[in-house]
Amino acid sequence: MATPSTAEVRAGLPLALGEALAGYEEHLTAQRDLSGNTVRGYVGDAVRLLDHLARRGGQQPHDLDLATLRSWLAQGRTRGHSRSTTARNAASARSFTAWLRRAGLLLEDVGQRLVSPRPRRTLPDVLAPAQARDLVDSAAGAEEPVGLRDAVVLELLYASGIRVSELVGLDVDDVDRGRRLLRVLGKGSKERSVPYGIPAERALDTWLTRGRPALATPNSGPALLLGIRGRRLDAREARRVVHAATARVPGAPDIGPHGLRHSAATHVLEGGADLRSVQELLGHASLATTQIYTHVTVERLRAVHAQAHPRA
Repeated sequence: MATPSTAEVRAGLPLALGEALAGYEEHLTAQRDLSGNTVRGYVGDAVRLLDHLARRGGQQPHDLDLATLRSWLAQGRTRGHSRSTTARNAASARSFTAWLRRAGLLLEDVGQRLVSPRPRRTLPDVLAPAQARDLVDSAAGAEEPVGLRDAVVLELLYASGIRVSELVGLDVDDVDRGRRLLRVLGKGSKERSVPYGIPAERALDTWLTRGRPALATPNSGPALLLGIRGRRLDAREARRVVHAATARVPGAPDIGPHGLRHSAATHVLEGGADLRSVQELLGHASLATTQIYTHVTVERLRAVHAQAHPRA
């Protein structure tokens, strides 16, 4: 028997629970201005939580209690959820119960007493500087428009450390070529300026003068990067470009755009940048998010020490 989709589960919720869910979704979209993917993630978790509540006999939002929250998380663990997934589900539940309390649908915020395991923070795969250089160089020398575009994708992702969604969202006017800056719209619609270097400048110049005009159509609009049909480049195609380039570099881990972002941040730190500057570069809301890159550099230092020191 096929597992029902989130939409099917949502449609089967009791009326009062469905109405509460709709209010929560409106709050996430209109008041918190979260991205579509983030809203879908939060709402999907809330759907599964409310479905669990309904199966336990709950019909109203105020039926949600701490025991139900704990039972829902425990059910996930029995189904094989990892610590990180369980922690994410718990965070989603706390967000939902906090809203229910503010909306007057719960007498107390039961989620405040919910304890969840801390996710294990795994160190991301990163390229060595030489591998990163080989990766971006692998697209150099292309003559056809798609090859020129792929070179820009690789150069800008590594030069700036921006997210792939930020990259494909760039318009031509977002590039300040005089100062070599990108105007990026990040998470939460926060705008920031990100610098890029001379190699990326050269790739951009070639793309804008020879590549983009060859692919542009009346439907291209202001998009900086275009697909083969002339529309704004899709993030999935940008990911394919990075994976294909990584495969051409001997010994390199198989990384996508996010791995290239990790690599850029690590190399900037290893080059002497301070953590606060890297936070600004990456557009992290919290410095704690950026601190994982210090763990990466320490691990690499330990590996070098173990390999090079005679008494390691």
